[in-house]
Amino acid sequence: MCGCVHSSRDQALHLEGDLGLSATPTSTLAPRKMPKSVSISKQLASIEALKKGSDLEKAIATIALIFRNSSDPDGKLGKATAKNLLQTQFRNFTEGQETKLKYQDLLSELDEHAENKLDFEDFMILLLSLTVISDLLQNIWSVKIMN
Repeated sequence: MCGCVHSSRDQALHLEGDLGLSATPTSTLAPRKMPKSVSISKQLASIEALKKGSDLEKAIATIALIFRNSSDPDGKLGKATAKNLLQTQFRNFTEGQETKLKYQDLLSELDEHAENKLDFEDFMILLLSLTVISDLLQNIWSVKIMN
């Protein structure tokens, strides 16, 4: 999607206290699969650095865990899996967007992605792009802030 090139150190996802998994991964890009039975909330709770983390830190960690749990052994999402995540985990942001040209362009770009798979960076760019064009974001902006 963006064609950015980063070192494997930049792409590595380091989560402290990750359920006792080895501190020496075989590849910094390879996801460390969690058993499907462990909920995201339990996975988050197991990360020591997030015990006192901010809501924003927990939100990003949640995205990272969902990506990791859904990705293949190379740490990438196939197009079908990415689309499924958008439909199941991001539907409030994508619902009703199907007729918007920008939405169609984003999904078309996903379909044309050269590798047929998304890494975490590309997935985040896709999520952020869909968020920016969503009707839900407009509703969020209109919420009154209470002191």
